[in-house]
Amino acid sequence: MLTQRLLLSDRGGMVVLGLVVLTAILVPILNLVVPTSSPFYVSNFTVALLGKFLCFALLALSVDLIWGYCGILSLGHGAFFSLGGYGMGMYLMRQIGDRGVYGHPELMDFMVVLNWESLPWYWQGFDMFWFSLLMILLVPGLLALVFGWLAFRSRVTGVYFAIITQALTYALMLAFFRNEMGFGGNNGLNDFKEILGFDLAAKTTRVGLFVASAIALVLGYLACRYIVTSRMGRVIVSIRDAESRTRFCGYQVESYKLWLFVFSSMLAAIAGALYVPQVGIINPGEFSPLNSIEMVVWVATGGRGTLFGAIVGAFSVNYAKTFFTTFSPETWLFILGALFVLVTLVLPKGIVGLLGHVRRKGDKS
Repeated sequence: MLTQRLLLSDRGGMVVLGLVVLTAILVPILNLVVPTSSPFYVSNFTVALLGKFLCFALLALSVDLIWGYCGILSLGHGAFFSLGGYGMGMYLMRQIGDRGVYGHPELMDFMVVLNWESLPWYWQGFDMFWFSLLMILLVPGLLALVFGWLAFRSRVTGVYFAIITQALTYALMLAFFRNEMGFGGNNGLNDFKEILGFDLAAKTTRVGLFVASAIALVLGYLACRYIVTSRMGRVIVSIRDAESRTRFCGYQVESYKLWLFVFSSMLAAIAGALYVPQVGIINPGEFSPLNSIEMVVWVATGGRGTLFGAIVGAFSVNYAKTFFTTFSPETWLFILGALFVLVTLVLPKGIVGLLGHVRRKGDKS
């Protein structure tokens, strides 16, 4: 069986995916079946929080695929995540209909405020779920294709590639802040009502989105694992370790890097699309370059080049962020910076590398 083959030599991945599946089974039961008075009851807030973490884990997976295995450090994956989120947000806004504040059957409230007379052409079709899903994949994918083709064709690598990807997400952030763009400006898209006819405020819908995020994470992991264990995966690793030698061996290095970059961007977009209905808002702040830097910290903290380490890092760092921003929000950025420095100097292989080292020492003794 394909799944068994992919996970046969991936003990860490089996453990992490097992925990994800177990969580996807237990959390709905503890939220929907267990009474609220029980100490085992999982609140709606916790369901939404864990759903966010699952989306972040999928996003971290997309970053680890290109950085950990191909050596492409992207500081612009927040752009693909946000574009996927805006695609889902546009679909959710079209479902509001005349239930908005101004009761217009077609225009969003912010469009009515701006005295727009008709729906922009790029909003057409987003009332259909299948079309929205198609755009969620195509728009970030096409952006990555064009951007990556220009960058890799010019052999832009290393820190230079990181800088231009950061410039990309910053430019998109500035553009989406403009009211004239037609995406809600500073306020973004919010006040969603339903998805596929289901009330977004309902507990069952929240649980459904949580389970969908868990399924997407498992499938995303298996897809990434399939890539890195294939013949193409071996070429990708050789590009990371010795790009010039790989090119001299006759491989089209730019084509491999471009394909992987596009796939990674679409994976990030799926994470963004699942994230938006669970948090109830998408605004230009999601494009912030700081968010893209945080994604790199997740991967570095968990363990770069392992895939499952990216999931561990995303959950660990975001749990810490939730804790510290609740009790001491002004210190979080200092803690995040210190964490990155600590991982770089002391734990270059991240949390999973440390755990592997401890396990090996235990086996020897």
